[in-house]
Amino acid sequence: MLYSIGLLHLPVSTFSLICASQLVFNAFFSFFLNAQKFTPYIVNSLVLLTISSMLLVFHATSMNVAGISKEMYIMGIVCTVGASAGYGLMFSLTQVAFQKVLKSNTFTAVLEMIIFESVVATCATLVGLFVSKEKKGLKREMEEFELGRLFYFVTLVCTAAAWQAFNIGAIGLIFEVSALFSNVICVSGLPFVPVLAVIFFNDSMDGIKVIATVLAIWGFASYLYQHYLDNSDSNPEIKPVTEISMIPLLKETNC
Repeated sequence: MLYSIGLLHLPVSTFSLICASQLVFNAFFSFFLNAQKFTPYIVNSLVLLTISSMLLVFHATSMNVAGISKEMYIMGIVCTVGASAGYGLMFSLTQVAFQKVLKSNTFTAVLEMIIFESVVATCATLVGLFVSKEKKGLKREMEEFELGRLFYFVTLVCTAAAWQAFNIGAIGLIFEVSALFSNVICVSGLPFVPVLAVIFFNDSMDGIKVIATVLAIWGFASYLYQHYLDNSDSNPEIKPVTEISMIPLLKETNC
């Protein structure tokens, strides 16, 4: 819900880059809940991704959004940051659940986690839908959809399928590696959203957004390099063993 409010009052590019702050929250929770160790490369990655997401918050020209007041714009920022914090906490708690609650190293545990989270999210969404009486506007929304009813349903189905695929991948990475690594992979796609927003939504792309995108890519590359170093340390190369001749030892024995 918080993400929806933020997206309603923010441009797509600004919204996507602020969402990268979820990585910082996830790093904070991972340190206390998952005993995550931080290396210079990981810290560098977190700093760069944080700066890239916060640049647009202090960008003066980004405050002038057509049709949106300054108060609504600030509320969008607050809701997006709050949603990012909750999302980071969810990743850390998911790893805790795998380690201390489910205590299973099978794919069944991943499916159970996905099903449980989806059921809770679905129930919460349905309750909010009926309590807010938003269901009365669903028919009008479907009729006013520019591409027609058929594409309206196709869009809903494709969106649901895409989110389920994303959910399976994210939880699978938490299960196999860690919550922080899964979050880094999720955030790595955000730098490309402003570019796509310019192409499909005619959003503005200035120097600040370009710098933010470059910093985000740099931060992701830094984390990948740390992951590469970890794999190199855990899988040392097998050094060839030099063959030692046994002839001198036999001669000494015979003597």
